Amino acid sequence: MNTRMRCAAATCLASVQLVTLTACAGLLPGGESTGTPDVRKGDDVTIGLLLPENDTVRYEKFDRPIIEEQVEELTHGKGRVVYANAGRDAKRQSGQMRSMVADRVDTIVVDPVDAHAIAPAVRAAKKAGVHVIAYDRLAEGPIDAYIGFDNTLVGEVQGKSILDALGDDASKKSKIVMINGSPTDPNSAQLKKGALRRLGLTVTVAKSYDTAGWKPETAKRHMEQAISELGAENIDAVYSANDGMAGGIIEALKSSGLGTLPPVTGQDAELAAVQRILTGDQYMSVYKPYTEEAATAAEMAVRLSQGRDIEFEAMTSDRVDSPTHRDIRAHTVVVEPLTRKNIKSTVVEDGILQVSDICTPKYAAACAEAGLTKSGS
Repeated sequence: MNTRMRCAAATCLASVQLVTLTACAGLLPGGESTGTPDVRKGDDVTIGLLLPENDTVRYEKFDRPIIEEQVEELTHGKGRVVYANAGRDAKRQSGQMRSMVADRVDTIVVDPVDAHAIAPAVRAAKKAGVHVIAYDRLAEGPIDAYIGFDNTLVGEVQGKSILDALGDDASKKSKIVMINGSPTDPNSAQLKKGALRRLGLTVTVAKSYDTAGWKPETAKRHMEQAISELGAENIDAVYSANDGMAGGIIEALKSSGLGTLPPVTGQDAELAAVQRILTGDQYMSVYKPYTEEAATAAEMAVRLSQGRDIEFEAMTSDRVDSPTHRDIRAHTVVVEPLTRKNIKSTVVEDGILQVSDICTPKYAAACAEAGLTKSGS
């Protein structure tokens, strides 16, 4: 576990201990009942983990193993994780959740393919007495809690980065193309809202597209359409909601024959994006410490499963609203912009990427310029 995660865990543990000493189990601050019996369960808990797809590297490389390891550690090896991946299929994920409910898992951690489509399965879980924590995307229905990032802030970070890249040239004459995420993902609307807070009053959004399934090939087609209608030389910057789509967008821009590419944003700090940032093809990404997100989600699920309501409440001091429910308990993880200047102090220092992975022979010169060496120093 990296330094940031250790610090976060230590702070959380101190908060949990303090609240536990000053409150009674089964009650929330202010005396509100949790609605569940004041019965504590031991370490023999079962956590269901539903992830949306495996095309994105983080899910199998970080989220799943970290959650599994944390559950094992927190339960002294007695707890277990039941895992399923939906492969971008919302109907399949709903079936996976219903199967876990039928198997009587204690808590389900779900990153929904479709936040709306998962709601009936969430209601079924609630009716059966199975807890549900929405992970990374805010699911509709009576979820117990949400853990993720402030997506509006992520969008603001992306929008501000475009203005920073344009500098004194940023004006209403500046034409921006926005290529947003999937319309079935509530994060997309929040990202767009945040970006427009920064961009709307300063530059002109000349074209805006929603991208079903966050697919890079669809984003590439959107970019080709924008180039056809606006002219590549007239596009001053491109807002891409994530790194995968940024890859497709950059392919389209390069195919247009531009000598110098306009600034392109991203999100997730994927390896390919970090390499594109090093070479200047992509301007920035957003580093979201999903190692911290995964570790915290695992602890939330274990504490909720064990009936440790006060500890769980201490970890979920934020509140969010979904289209179906208001004032949902939440834990928000902080993000930061990723540029050429801070690759070393973010993804490398936190162990997300190794310098040896980033600095392959193709990127050796760019790595040297950025101060990245094989030793990571």
